[in-house]
Amino acid sequence: MTLSVGPQHPGSGHFRLIITVDGDIIVKAEPDPGYVHRGEEKMAEVRNYIQNIPHIERPSIIDASGILYPYVLAVEDLLGKSAPERAQYIRMIMAELNRITSHLYFLSIFGIFLGHSTMFMWPMGDREVFIDLSQMIGGTRITFSHFVPGGVRSDAPDSFADKAEKTCDYFEGRLKEYERIFVNNPLCHQRTVGVGVLTKEDAIKLGVVGPSLRASGVKSDTRRDEPYDAYDKVDFEVPVYSEGDSYARLRVHFDEMRQSMSIIRQCIKQMPKGPVKQKLPPQLRPPAGEAYARTEAARGAMAYYIVSDGGNYPYRLKMNVASFRNLIAIPYLLKGVHLADMPTVYWGLDYWPVEADK
Repeated sequence: MTLSVGPQHPGSGHFRLIITVDGDIIVKAEPDPGYVHRGEEKMAEVRNYIQNIPHIERPSIIDASGILYPYVLAVEDLLGKSAPERAQYIRMIMAELNRITSHLYFLSIFGIFLGHSTMFMWPMGDREVFIDLSQMIGGTRITFSHFVPGGVRSDAPDSFADKAEKTCDYFEGRLKEYERIFVNNPLCHQRTVGVGVLTKEDAIKLGVVGPSLRASGVKSDTRRDEPYDAYDKVDFEVPVYSEGDSYARLRVHFDEMRQSMSIIRQCIKQMPKGPVKQKLPPQLRPPAGEAYARTEAARGAMAYYIVSDGGNYPYRLKMNVASFRNLIAIPYLLKGVHLADMPTVYWGLDYWPVEADK
């Protein structure tokens, strides 16, 4: 029997899976993406370098700073400029705040897919405290357009440090509650342990990135491997598990939130006084050339390749997003699993259709 999951399904996120089952075993799974194609790369060619900032955030709206970060770094490379040191730390704080809010969204949907409604409501509620922190710096909620070539739009207020410390203290206590009711719950173990196993060799062969790669035993993180801004000045661990199953992917997301809070605390302590952006002309015209920049967004490696012809619009812009990289693993991991385990495997990869369709 052939079943269509989505694209209207609330859990599929405007994404369609064509699944063939024999009894309740999936024998074939065909991803059918493209329902939310935005044409971001083409739009970038008819907008100037500053106008591109707001619309580039939209494909990964819950990780807006994560998807914008490498774009700004690539433009700075074309210009031969870099952000002031204080701006680099503010960027890192915003990126880690977005990593936490994105991972909390992942936990919410993962929880409700497993039938745990409390694990949907708690992370969704706790996302608000980190969105409040982001709003203190960026001035808006969810998307910020805060990173600009040469720095950031505005400085962090004096009250931010105290608020951030209190928020992190609060959330560390909440994470213990999450572990008690969900992560260490035997029912969660039964639904995730040994389900959707991606071996280390296959993860490398398929080219998956981010938490899905680290859950398969590959210690790869762009922040550590190819540091950018001030990531080489902060100390953090890269969570890695060897099992490669849905539970390991859950644990990597969970552990990364603790590491993000550690990075935020270090940034607050180390961040120097000074300007937060370089003075650049309102119309940026980088010299002809090309630039490539890669960062570690919430779902994995995020990269941009930009070609400049010397005008105020990019001649060509290519986005390499984590969800598209991980799309290849979906049919591979779903083959042979029970139909009831499909949501566990699918959402365990933290695939975001809008980001992949871009």
